[in-house]
Amino acid sequence: MAKVEEDTEIRSIAERKDAVSGKTMDEECKVKRGLRQIDRIAEEMRADAQELDEQHGIPVLHVDSLRRIGYPAWNVPKEYGGQGMPLTAWLAAQERLAQGNPSVALGIGWHMGIVHDLAEKRPWPESTFADISRRIVEEGGLINRAAMEVGGGSPSRGGKPRTTAQPLAQGGYVVNGRKTFTTFAPLLQWFIVTATVEGTNDVIDLIIPREAEGVSIEWTWNMTGMRGTASHDLLLDHVSVPEEARVMQHNQEDVRRPNPYLLHIPVCYLGIAVAARDEALSFATTYTPPSLQHPIAKTAHVERLLGEMEVDLIAARHLLYGVAKEWETKGSEQPTQRLTDLVAVKTFVVQTALSVVDKAMRIVGAHSLSMDHPLQRMYRDVRFGLHNPPMEDIALQQLARGAVHAWEQGKRGSTGE
Repeated sequence: MAKVEEDTEIRSIAERKDAVSGKTMDEECKVKRGLRQIDRIAEEMRADAQELDEQHGIPVLHVDSLRRIGYPAWNVPKEYGGQGMPLTAWLAAQERLAQGNPSVALGIGWHMGIVHDLAEKRPWPESTFADISRRIVEEGGLINRAAMEVGGGSPSRGGKPRTTAQPLAQGGYVVNGRKTFTTFAPLLQWFIVTATVEGTNDVIDLIIPREAEGVSIEWTWNMTGMRGTASHDLLLDHVSVPEEARVMQHNQEDVRRPNPYLLHIPVCYLGIAVAARDEALSFATTYTPPSLQHPIAKTAHVERLLGEMEVDLIAARHLLYGVAKEWETKGSEQPTQRLTDLVAVKTFVVQTALSVVDKAMRIVGAHSLSMDHPLQRMYRDVRFGLHNPPMEDIALQQLARGAVHAWEQGKRGSTGE
């Protein structure tokens, strides 16, 4: 794995004591050891990424490798046997995994991001969270949300679920519905299902185990990119769950609360961009056409593209890890600013990744369009960043309105209004 991208921001995670967070030497060693293990697994993932993409396969072996090093429990709180890894350390691991196979990184990222968010906000009954956490540690169980529906609208835009939860007189619910884009569906032990309570406007979260009667997976995921995420449909046919399966009721404030775990999305696409840059460098430093006496890396046109890619990657990395470090040190202080930072990171990093992959393909030329070449797969995968939350139009609208509001407040303050 190329290390050109390893700037001071990332190295500091494993090599220096953070005066603000008070990391001990043991914690630093734990992070450093964990990242070495991730590097090894990422290399294994890179080796069969093409095969998994072509076969539309499920990355069972790679998920098992991650389980063996305890990765699913990295974000579980220490009080429940997890490692409680810092946000920046986890993101560094996710970036490495994405360089190997972004489908695996995105899939495991949803599980780990949810665990990180639950650990920070504690919105569930503590006994439920404790039980799930311990099973993740002991069994390597995976969890993800099942929120998207055909015709139901995006949850991030306030779409109301068509999946229903019928209350039972004796307590509990009967759940019916179909969820789409359920990432890692065949590999999950639990689904966090968003449903509307029949006869009300209440929207709730229910935790439903994979083995519950009436739960099935329909293999519908047939996309051009991120083919290894196995984001198939979840079918819920008269699934009976006890009252304690209801873990949360939604409100509009939940949608607006900053979720730092969503940084796993842009860091995945940053990993794709780094891998694409490496492919371009490998080609440009070894390919010498008959018309030249040296590799194309020394030509002015290619040098300019390589330089632009480096500027893009440096800016994206510093923004992403800078915001993550701010979250680690300041937490939920200034929630409006935290939310603004998060949506800006996702938008900027995805735009950067799209640009870097495009420039890498320009350097490699028509070879990059061969179905045997990694860049064509990266091109297909990186496009999915446009369709992961938060959506670009919403992000830009939030940023614009925030800028206008700050400007108007500043003007009123300067005039003494």
